[in-house]
Amino acid sequence: MAEQIKPDLKFINAVVSGGGESLKKCFQCATCSVVCNVTPENKPFPRKEMVQAQWGLKDKLFSNPDIWLCHQCSDCTAYCPRGAKPGEVLNAVRKLSIEEFSVPGFMARLVNQQKFLLALLAVPALLYILFIASQGFFSGVEIPTEDGKIVYGKFLFSLYYVDTVFTAAALFAVFSLFLGIMKYWKAMTAAAPNVKMGDFSTALSDTIIDILAHSRFRKCEVTKGRATAHMLVFYSFAGLFITTILAFIKVIPEYFVHFGYPMHLDETFSAGLTVVYKTIGNISAAALVLGILLVMSNRFKNQGKAGLGSYYDWLFILLVAGVGITGLLAQFLRLANTVIAYPTYVAHLCLVFFLFAYAPYSKMAHMAYRTTALVYAKASGRDLGK
Repeated sequence: MAEQIKPDLKFINAVVSGGGESLKKCFQCATCSVVCNVTPENKPFPRKEMVQAQWGLKDKLFSNPDIWLCHQCSDCTAYCPRGAKPGEVLNAVRKLSIEEFSVPGFMARLVNQQKFLLALLAVPALLYILFIASQGFFSGVEIPTEDGKIVYGKFLFSLYYVDTVFTAAALFAVFSLFLGIMKYWKAMTAAAPNVKMGDFSTALSDTIIDILAHSRFRKCEVTKGRATAHMLVFYSFAGLFITTILAFIKVIPEYFVHFGYPMHLDETFSAGLTVVYKTIGNISAAALVLGILLVMSNRFKNQGKAGLGSYYDWLFILLVAGVGITGLLAQFLRLANTVIAYPTYVAHLCLVFFLFAYAPYSKMAHMAYRTTALVYAKASGRDLGK
């Protein structure tokens, strides 16, 4: 018996309004699959995904690892004779996929709609305003100084507040993303019950090597510069993560003292640790700004062939740029001994909160979902080429 197709018109409209407005121009010539350098030879994409999107076959698309194997090189978009922009369409499908699997689902819809941007930014802003108010700042507190220099560690709010907020936000984001990834893996395995899975650990290690080398990005032709830009952003995030861990080690004794348990780090070790994490942090922050500026430059340079991107893309790009710029600026203003360093620092904290607390629902979640799809593809024997 032939399979009965039930088009989901709501889903089709969501793809069109989410950045895939060119979807209906596709007439299945297969140019996209022919020119794509990252598609497997067996059951290549994105031709089949384009027809599935046109027919509103949401479940087939969402349970399909191929929508994430696509790295949006835009070779297909550049060579499409009809201007159907398959790369942009699949990007819109990926956004909807995140909305489908996210926990809670409504958060992804909030994050990816421009009208909710100020409300989402208001969450961390209000938290920090409350912290500042609790210190009596709005009642006329004096700025603490020593030898004519501002003592930043005794001004506005304690580091304990910052760590509490970010620890809670990080735990929430990790748990939510884990639940979403589990739902996605379950959907893929349910859609292909007869597929025999190979060694998971080998698939995972091979995927990690591919990601670290950005080998699949390097196969892109139209947007060749993306590999360098993405690597700078990726490794700068890794460097900033290491910086955070080292800085936390540095302040551990302060927490013990705060709760009545005296503890001290060796002064030489502490001073050396400070030099190390500040060096790594500054280099990583500079690389982050450079990398995201390259991402922007590539977007504008290739917009005629690849498209400029949607709100979904630019929200992430501008957030990363904002995090890097405000972080460096806050440090420079602090060295200049100016009180302006604090509002800059608060703005930095708000942007960092937005970037990571809402990560499971934004384009930042791509890293987790694409990694999952690559692991599944390798473990299931999907030919990903070399």
